[in-house]
Amino acid sequence: MAHDNRRADRVAEAIREEVATALIGGVKDPRIVGFVTVTAVDVTHDLRHARIFVSVMGTESERTQTLQGLTAIAPQIRSRLAKVLRLHFAPQIAFKYDPSIERAARIETLLTRVKEGQTPPPDEDGLD
Repeated sequence: MAHDNRRADRVAEAIREEVATALIGGVKDPRIVGFVTVTAVDVTHDLRHARIFVSVMGTESERTQTLQGLTAIAPQIRSRLAKVLRLHFAPQIAFKYDPSIERAARIETLLTRVKEGQTPPPDEDGLD
């Protein structure tokens, strides 16, 4: 059982690296307008499904557009994964938004303002 979990973890990490590489220069979609970072990948035990968590820097509109573009290129990514990772069956992939990087940047901004004695702006994302 532990062996199988390690395999899923290794495949998840390989998928994360390959998707990040593909987004840098391999696959393109005009809807991908934000700065995209692959933050994590969860793979099911049977390796049939993978959730790829991405952080998208940009406006809400850019984020929505980018996620639509990522969904559109998912078949290309899946095909690339099968070839590069030499998998008999590439997992079905789904891109999920991960707000962690944006939240961390917001927290950093708030902490800087507090250190400088400024009043933080009204909270738009529930951090205050």
